[in-house]
Amino acid sequence: MSTAFLWHNGRIKPWAEANVHVSAHALHYGSSVFEGERVYATPEGPAYFRLADHTRRLFESARVYEIDVGYSEEEINHACLEVIRANRMASAYVRPIVFRGAGGLGVLPRDGAPVDVAILALEWGAYLGEAAEVGADVCVSSWHRPAPNTIPSWAKAGGNYLSSQLIGLEARRGGYDEGIALGHNGLLSEGAGENLFLVKRGKLLTPPSSAGILAGITRDSVITLANDLGIAVEERDLPREALYTADEVFMTGTAAEITPVRSVDRKKVGSGTPGPITRALRDAFFGLFSGKTPDHYNWLTPVNAVVLDRESQKAAIHGRTPQEEQASA
Repeated sequence: MSTAFLWHNGRIKPWAEANVHVSAHALHYGSSVFEGERVYATPEGPAYFRLADHTRRLFESARVYEIDVGYSEEEINHACLEVIRANRMASAYVRPIVFRGAGGLGVLPRDGAPVDVAILALEWGAYLGEAAEVGADVCVSSWHRPAPNTIPSWAKAGGNYLSSQLIGLEARRGGYDEGIALGHNGLLSEGAGENLFLVKRGKLLTPPSSAGILAGITRDSVITLANDLGIAVEERDLPREALYTADEVFMTGTAAEITPVRSVDRKKVGSGTPGPITRALRDAFFGLFSGKTPDHYNWLTPVNAVVLDRESQKAAIHGRTPQEEQASA
């Protein structure tokens, strides 16, 4: 599953050389923040989807946990592009991560403890497999999302996903594709790794950003595309039973993209197949990468249209990776 190269602490290096000590603070206390990003194959070559927005959220998450990234947003954006070029990838799932490294075993990191930054790129298809096309079978989990002012849900932090693991594990044991969590108040929140949308009488409904959810970038994209298509969108509190009476349900996320839901707790949603609004939004979303949907919002960042650094320019001319170019110098 690994690729040849990744970016780690300022440079491209072979995958196997990116090591972290077992005393790393993030390993013991979950003190990491990260992003999930997609590079899509387009007619003009590989392109990141909303790269700058993902990087901005990475820095916002780090700010919440008082982690000094040590690089500028521009440098991280450049590094993300460099990883794709180094691995010569047409499409990818990309994982930038910032985490506290080795520096004592106390809950509070020691002053001067190192912060590591890495960017990985992998070949990764549909997150939920064939469910992305035919619809996922999901359940409402017995696990709830944390209450406000406990763990900040807007920060995309490693420790937050212990909750997601419990939700996902319970769903898998029950034979479901994914689980949906309720919030502390018993109202709908989100999936284990996805935001949630319902369709009722032609209107798109979604839990608000105050419902213990990660305010997803794909979620925001779907709301924007829905507005462009003239589909009414309402962010509001929703009870569990709204899932059972909805005409359509789908989930969104960088990994899940737009995945229809065909059943909840063994109860069929609508006709049990992706509905017309779900299909229209999927067509508009994936049309961004085929060229069918105009990129009015400049969401796409072409990988190969960016000015390369000196080593990358030489490597491109000679048909080598930057590391091979350096070795031959």
